[in-house]
Amino acid sequence: MSAGQGSTGNVIAAICSFFVPGLGQLVQGRILWAIGWFALACVAFAVTWLVTLSLLPFGWFVISLFSCIHAAVYSPANR
Repeated sequence: MSAGQGSTGNVIAAICSFFVPGLGQLVQGRILWAIGWFALACVAFAVTWLVTLSLLPFGWFVISLFSCIHAAVYSPANR
């Protein structure tokens, strides 16, 4: 789907990953990365919740930013 860094496919993938970590990687066809990012976001959310005892999704937000960047700079030549 993506033709390289900055392409429309990568922008769409980055937006998807911002809302659900790993969704952008799934859109790009990178299933293992998608599972990894989503699992990491779930763990970060759980740790944040245990530490703060609130539903503030700070850990989820931080991981979604990194996942978003990872999807945005993807280039198929990096395989």
